[in-house]
Amino acid sequence: MSQLTVYYDELCVLCSAEINHYRKQKGSDQITFVDITADSFNALNEGIDPYLAHLVMHAKKSDGTILSKVDAFVAIWSLLPKYHGLYKLSQIQFIRFFMDIGYVIFAAVRPYLPRKNKDGCKDSPFCEIHNPRKK
Repeated sequence: MSQLTVYYDELCVLCSAEINHYRKQKGSDQITFVDITADSFNALNEGIDPYLAHLVMHAKKSDGTILSKVDAFVAIWSLLPKYHGLYKLSQIQFIRFFMDIGYVIFAAVRPYLPRKNKDGCKDSPFCEIHNPRKK
């Protein structure tokens, strides 16, 4: 059983490249990676708001605790020896403050980053661009 389940957007070129990098790292066998754009993915069954799943990164610890944003990345880094230094830096409040700001900026521009298919995510009722909560 994995220690962490990471929910990511496979259609996002940058997001999927980062996840593919993490998959190749020592320690990644402790992580299950789940594509939120797969037809079989059901955010509600995972305990995640479907709209938020497309807005920010989420992860679930083995005890069922849901993490999001930078907390999800910190959980990944904690399991990958190559990223132990980054994990330790994330524990310093001053540095973590800037990580959080950086993530907010990234999340705001992510919907405009290249997608693997030309239609982006228009077919998803939960896609960040079509989120009725934003209107």
